[in-house]
Amino acid sequence: MAASALLRSSGSSVASSSNISKILPFVGFMARRQYNHFHFHGKGDASQAASEAKCHYCQLEAFSTHKDFAVSIVFTRGETRLIPKDFQFIEDVVLTEGVQLAESQFLSGCKCVDEYDCLVEGCECMGNIAIDGDKINAYHVVGDRKGCLRGHMLNSRLPIYECNDRCGCGEKCANRVVTAGRKVNLQIFPTQDGRGWGVRSTDDIKRGQYVGNYVGELITSQEAQRRRRAGNSMTHKDVYLFALDKFSDPSSTDPRLKNDPYEIDGEFYSGPTRFINHSCDPNLRIFAIVTDTANTPFHGLAFFALKDIDKDTELTFDYTDGITKKDDRSLHLLSEEERAGLTECLCGSPKCRGYLW
Repeated sequence: MAASALLRSSGSSVASSSNISKILPFVGFMARRQYNHFHFHGKGDASQAASEAKCHYCQLEAFSTHKDFAVSIVFTRGETRLIPKDFQFIEDVVLTEGVQLAESQFLSGCKCVDEYDCLVEGCECMGNIAIDGDKINAYHVVGDRKGCLRGHMLNSRLPIYECNDRCGCGEKCANRVVTAGRKVNLQIFPTQDGRGWGVRSTDDIKRGQYVGNYVGELITSQEAQRRRRAGNSMTHKDVYLFALDKFSDPSSTDPRLKNDPYEIDGEFYSGPTRFINHSCDPNLRIFAIVTDTANTPFHGLAFFALKDIDKDTELTFDYTDGITKKDDRSLHLLSEEERAGLTECLCGSPKCRGYLW
C-alpha cells in the first residue's frame, strides 16, 4: 500500500495525536509531511501559517496551473529520501542582488491587432526566428500538433521568440506557447536505481510539446562562481546552475551580453523540472526562450519533448547537451587517474557516455 493511502485511511480528517504516533513510525519522512499537509494545512488555522509556508504541497498548490495541470509528489511506504526541507517550489524566476531587468520604457511588443496578424503576416516578435523556407512560425498552428515545435526548430539549438503582454495579439496568439503555461500534469517520484528523485507525466506527451520551464534564482556570474566554491564537495553545483549564455557576444556593446553570462541556480528555489534527471539519450531538450528582446540576457529556459512520450515514462534531458570533454574515450579506456576526476553517469541508456563531466 502506498504511504499516502495508508495515511488517508487512518480515520477522520481531524487526526488525534494517538493516531499519528501509531501510524507514522511505519511510514517514511515524506509521508509525515504529506500527513501534516492534508490534515492540518489550508484550514485557516493561524498557528499553521509557518508550517504552510515551508510545505512543498502548499507551494505546489499555489501554482497558477495547479487547478488544471497539477504537480504531484508520490512515494512508496517507508520512503526515507527527502525533498530537502530548505528547498522551495517556485513558479517564476527570482531576481537577486546585482540583477537589473530592462526599464519599462525599453520593453516592447508587436503591433498586431489580433492573433491572426501574427499567424498570417508574421510580426516583430517572429522576425527574429530563423526559419527554413516560407514557414514563419516556430510552432504548428493547426491540427493534432497545434502548439508543438516544428521539426526544424526541435532539431536545432535555435532560440524561440514569443509574443508578450505588451503585444496587441491577445492570449490566443499561436506564438504564445511557453507564456501560456504548462499543459501537462507532472509527477515527482523516487527512482529505484540511485538517481534520487525523478519526474514523469501522467499524460501522454507529443513530440515538440512544451513541458515546463527551468526556474530558480537569477544570479550574476560572480555570485555563481562564489556559490560553486562554497558548494558541498559531495554535490556538483553545476547540476543546478544554468548559464544564460545563448546570446553571449564578446564584441557586443551591451555589457550584459559582452561580460560573463548570468546564471539560474535551482538548488534551493525552483520548479518541478529541477528534479528531471540526466540521460545520454534524452526525451527532452532545453531551449532558450525570449519574450522581450530588451531582456535577452535573461532569457528563459524551456523544455520541449524530442519524441512522443508515453505517460508515466521518466522525463530526461542531456545535462551537457551532447557536449563532452575533448578526450571522449569510453571509461574503460581511461586510466584510474583519469577516471578519478570524472562524475559517473547513471542514466543506464545503451548510448551512455559513462560520465557527465
